[in-house]
Amino acid sequence: MKVGIVGSGSMGTGIAQVAATAGETVVIFDNNPSSVDRAKKSLDKVFNRLVEKGKYTQDQANEIFGRITFKSQLIDLQGSDIIIEAIIENLEVKQDVFKQLEGIVQESAILASNTSSLSIASIASACKHADRVIGVHFFNPAPLMKLVEIIPAVSTSDEIADKAKSIVDSWGKTTAMVKDTPGFIVNRVARPFYGEALRIYEEGIADFATIDHAMKTIGGFRMGPFELMDYIGNDVNYTVTETVFHAFYNDPRYKPSFTQKRMSEAGFLGRKSGRGYYQYSDDVEKAQPNEDKGLLEQIFNRILAMLINEAADALFWNIASKESIDLAMKNGTNYPKGLLAWADEIGVELVFNRLNDLYETYCEDRYRPSPLLRKMAKNNERFYN
Repeated sequence: MKVGIVGSGSMGTGIAQVAATAGETVVIFDNNPSSVDRAKKSLDKVFNRLVEKGKYTQDQANEIFGRITFKSQLIDLQGSDIIIEAIIENLEVKQDVFKQLEGIVQESAILASNTSSLSIASIASACKHADRVIGVHFFNPAPLMKLVEIIPAVSTSDEIADKAKSIVDSWGKTTAMVKDTPGFIVNRVARPFYGEALRIYEEGIADFATIDHAMKTIGGFRMGPFELMDYIGNDVNYTVTETVFHAFYNDPRYKPSFTQKRMSEAGFLGRKSGRGYYQYSDDVEKAQPNEDKGLLEQIFNRILAMLINEAADALFWNIASKESIDLAMKNGTNYPKGLLAWADEIGVELVFNRLNDLYETYCEDRYRPSPLLRKMAKNNERFYN
């Protein structure tokens, strides 16, 4: 099978590596020579490291790398069975690319976008045959992250949805089928991990280090929210938050933070700029968290309740199945547990009561409990039997 990739950035090359490792012939299109040079060097470095670690022999690495070619003309993607676009998050740019692709590929080819936040239906609207356009959202770094969200638009045919899922499954990925709504599963459900942490900081309850410490020591998360935002990049994380907020008609649950906006405006983007919520230089003393157990539990319980509420609301609105939601959060963000299973473990009624307390304290729609949680708490129900 021939796989076409549009874009030679880290995501495009990562997807190419996944497909080539699975035995596919891969063509990466990018008309920027400097981007192509960086991509080739990056892939070469990746395969050399895999050989050093004993994952592959040199011959195996050469064979996989040899399946990937770089082209500067879009016409070179002709004959692809599936094309995955992985370029800038700009709707007009993506629509233009898809319009061009439709005139190049065969009728049976799948046209997929790796967008993390844009409407698949809007992208597909640029095509005469919108039924073959679908979202295939990998997570960075694509070779390491197991999850891929498969997002059919309202115009996508069932045949294309099944075929796209089957292809990505065959590449060794874990797929979750999700409705074409803002943020899909992961970028929607994960918003409170960042947003509520920022809110707690802005209220003066705790500093960055203490909030991160609470989520790691009490919650078992691999990274705290501020560490993770610094890793992702404050500019990227803020843009996704703003996109989801506006896409949900400015629902206060997704309201962006002025703290993050100012950090982004100042160029304090995190690790890539050397400074974010933390400073990344050897001569800076690492901030020490407050070890008060009561405070740490308060922080963790508040953020977890908001995360569970978001997961429950995604289920309430049929965005995905409960299994897909939990699978996505474990495999797409490395959460220690599926959020709905976690709610069962600590008690749905307890989660609802914590949210209701926040709602009554702040009188903000941000803290409204999901109707599903309200009903389940009232009837003493669980997500899983």
